[in-house]
Amino acid sequence: MPRTLALFDLDHTLLDVDSDYLWGEYIVTHGLVDEAQYRTANQAFYEQYIEGTLDATEYNEFVAQFLTTLPLDRLHALREDYIKYEIEPHMRPKALTVLREHLELGHDVVIISATNDFVVSAIAERFGVEDANVLATPLEIKDERYTGKLTDKPNFKEGKIYHLDKWLNKQQLAGLHYAKTYAYSDSKNDIPLLEWADVAICVSPDDALHAHALAHRWAVEDWSI
Repeated sequence: MPRTLALFDLDHTLLDVDSDYLWGEYIVTHGLVDEAQYRTANQAFYEQYIEGTLDATEYNEFVAQFLTTLPLDRLHALREDYIKYEIEPHMRPKALTVLREHLELGHDVVIISATNDFVVSAIAERFGVEDANVLATPLEIKDERYTGKLTDKPNFKEGKIYHLDKWLNKQQLAGLHYAKTYAYSDSKNDIPLLEWADVAICVSPDDALHAHALAHRWAVEDWSI
């Protein structure tokens, strides 16, 4: 039987914040990296993201460098603390409601984010989305350590379509087909994803996406906390 697919961006869509940026602030605040150097670089990358000029590979390799410095168990403990205190307060109630409505209707829900999979996979659990349904920028692990490199293209802009197509091919091999698709996002960077979906919902969109949504008669909703 054909199924329904609902795709949710993470940062400023399901969350009221940018989880990637906040992770950088978290490790600075806890003295895990050099504050001046890291914060300056992190802020510059974030501004490039907002402007739409970000080199996603360069940025994700910058983020991944810290992950190379600690064993996985220590990183996982830090991540849990970060999610509890920095992320959970910013999970949008409206986002939880809409996501759960899709799940209750039997729809397949996927969180699709430009942020790396180290951060996204654990946050997705809080929304009740299993790891198999998480599409994020993939970081390389070898011998139980992060290497600081990506294993594939960043899951950013058109890269989301690339990773989504790979995921859909796996679903098709498992006999799953989708008759209707929804996509939720806040960002102009996700216009390719929103154009791909049958139903595009712009969530508290940035100015560029809001203008695009009005021109294309896409739904616009305010999920901000």
